Amino acid sequence: MEPVTHFLTGACMGRAGLNRNTALATLTLTLAAEAPDLDILSRFGGPAFGFAHHRGFTHSFLGAPIDAVAVVAFVYLIWRLRGRKLNNPNLPPRWGVLYLYACLAGLSHILLDFTNNYGVRPFWPFYEKWYSWDIVFIVEPVMLALLFLGLIVPELFSLIDREVGVRQHRPRGRVAATLALAGVVLMWGVRDYEHRRALNALSARSYENADPLRVSAYPAMTDPFHWYGVVETSSFFALAPVNSLEPEVDPEGRLEIRYKPEETPVTLAAKNSYLGRVYLSWAQYPITETEALPDDGYIVYFQDLRYGQMPSVFTRGVRPRRGPLGAVVRLDKNLKVVGDVYGSGKNEVTVPEPGQKKK
Repeated sequence: MEPVTHFLTGACMGRAGLNRNTALATLTLTLAAEAPDLDILSRFGGPAFGFAHHRGFTHSFLGAPIDAVAVVAFVYLIWRLRGRKLNNPNLPPRWGVLYLYACLAGLSHILLDFTNNYGVRPFWPFYEKWYSWDIVFIVEPVMLALLFLGLIVPELFSLIDREVGVRQHRPRGRVAATLALAGVVLMWGVRDYEHRRALNALSARSYENADPLRVSAYPAMTDPFHWYGVVETSSFFALAPVNSLEPEVDPEGRLEIRYKPEETPVTLAAKNSYLGRVYLSWAQYPITETEALPDDGYIVYFQDLRYGQMPSVFTRGVRPRRGPLGAVVRLDKNLKVVGDVYGSGKNEVTVPEPGQKKK
């Protein structure tokens, strides 16, 4: 999930009652809930290296206790720099409890990332398989609204009480934060039910007279009943939007067939590259496209079809990838890797004109 959801989750965990056992609980939980995303620092090693280590050690069961050590040490440093000042002097910090809270918040981060369609590797480095629940988008408006309201509504009532002169004997927020977290769990249950309906609808029909070997459904951000369906058959993939409310496959007649490409020495060389191996270990429905260049080299485009129905990013003068979260491997005429790119933005592979030097 995106960072705001993680921060809000940690804050709600503290407000739900954990902040009554020790000082600095809400701060620790909020920071620890986002701490696994410190793996963003791996991007300094380049796009491919960053991709290889994204949601790796810091998002694993082994890494969560180490993330917690870093968070508690940071909170302790802040506490010392502030002169050990606390909002409630009668509630001192209990560092052992705070460490357990930080571990709990770190596990909440892994759980939240598991619910979306990117996935996590919780058993890394012993077992590097990716797991994903595929029930929510990486930005989930309903979840954001629930968590935000769970924190802001009690503050609004506190402001009203102060305006009318009502004395507050204890901090507000426990009920609202608890209800917000319960609402998130309830939302997961509803989305899981709709997800199963979408999967059943995809499995119940044939595609171009071929039976499905494997089906998946991935969430859209704005419509909780719209899913991006991917179906694998023996010779092709079918991309089919699904309305789980009906349920109905391809309600708008946008079924797309993507035939499995023939394996060649070029694609094998690209798949054996560092980026190729990393990408294939993560992708659920990988597909490649090869382009011969005027200088006798090749560009191999990687795409994961779970993102194949999302809009592609096109830039003038630049060869676009086939959808979001794609990868590109460039080979010379001897099938040696001379460049690779992962991710979005400006890191594209340009296609040279005849006589132009490689970049």
